[in-house]
Amino acid sequence: MAQTIINRDPEIEQMLKEVSADSLHGYINTLVSFGTRSTISTNTNSTRGIGAAKNWVLSQFNRFAQQSGGRLTAYIDTFTLQPDGKRIDSAVFMGNVVATLKGTDPNDDRVFLISGHLDSRRSNVMDRVGDAPGANDDGSGSAAVIECARIMSKHSFPATIIFITVSGEEQGLLGAYHMAEKSKKAGINIEAVLNNDIMGSNNSSGTDIINNTQIRVFSEGLPFFELDKSAKTIRQLGLENDGKARQLARYVKETGERYVDNLHVVMVYRNDRFLRGGDHTPYVENGYAAVRITEMNENYYHQHQDVRLQNNIQYGDLASFMDFEYLRKNTCLNLANLANLSKAPAMPQNVQVDVKDLSNYTRLYWNAPKTGNVKGYYILVRETTSAFWEKKIFTTERDVTLPISKDNYFFAVQSVDETGNESLAVVPLPGK
Repeated sequence: MAQTIINRDPEIEQMLKEVSADSLHGYINTLVSFGTRSTISTNTNSTRGIGAAKNWVLSQFNRFAQQSGGRLTAYIDTFTLQPDGKRIDSAVFMGNVVATLKGTDPNDDRVFLISGHLDSRRSNVMDRVGDAPGANDDGSGSAAVIECARIMSKHSFPATIIFITVSGEEQGLLGAYHMAEKSKKAGINIEAVLNNDIMGSNNSSGTDIINNTQIRVFSEGLPFFELDKSAKTIRQLGLENDGKARQLARYVKETGERYVDNLHVVMVYRNDRFLRGGDHTPYVENGYAAVRITEMNENYYHQHQDVRLQNNIQYGDLASFMDFEYLRKNTCLNLANLANLSKAPAMPQNVQVDVKDLSNYTRLYWNAPKTGNVKGYYILVRETTSAFWEKKIFTTERDVTLPISKDNYFFAVQSVDETGNESLAVVPLPGK
């Protein structure tokens, strides 16, 4: 194996040093203190229920806004859902807590979004009254969102970053569907969604595996959105493993492992855990690149369980079962990716591969990105059986011929700036 040179952006390194396990622990203790955060719990009590939790998260975002120079703004995006005959049994006042860190480049319309779900549940998902601590599911994801907002609000980025804690995940991904569909309708250019759900515990139930050095990233291969329109091209070019979500997962892995020591990002080739769902799904269904970030080994004693001692096993989603150093690393993974994406130039445009003549060379050409200060480009190369990009070839040109056969390899192109921040990868289409 050849040597690997790791170059880290000093600003991102400094931000990661500010991520605090103690802060994350404090956020989760506060979230647990609301008793229950069930989506169908009270919205009017000031100290208990989902309403109190939403107001507290908003107060945190507003506190961070004071250090942002006016760039961070926050609100609760409210809507009402009627009974659905499933997990909503009466009209429910819903709310997603949204903080937007406005990009500094007025010509840059890119948005990067980090999400966790604020709601919790008991064994009976329709129990709106009993305690549902929800420390790890999904206090961990919500805490990561809040901590990223705290640190990143003190910095500026060309692109816009949205920090969101959603309601309604346990009732059917309801808050995420609202946000994804609203964004699609408004034409918001969300380039990447990092959904964090159950990411703060290091051990598994049953198998008793303990591991705080690995984190899973789930991504779909074939795009759900308008697959019927793109299936012929995907099959013709062999791009079954190169959808937008899969490219984002590769990016999350490379960037996360570049910046976070003692953390191995494990890509899982499915949209979510087996026959299960998460808040990234509404985004992929609306054509956005979205992945789910989840701890390596889930503990089902502490997930969707009432707090109780049964057969000498302690059930319930309590903070005492969490590993806050592990959660710190996983939060750093998110922050490094959000910062690298938001600082990077936009993706190169019109990336094409020349197919005019039969050749054992591969000619790639593209146009400059719409926005960003470009130092150059990376041409990414991998064998067709490889999960990850194997080579990154730097160039300042926009028309390059490589002595590598397009029959045997996949290619993509990224824009890169002076401090090494790369855009997402763009796979070339056949040139005319």
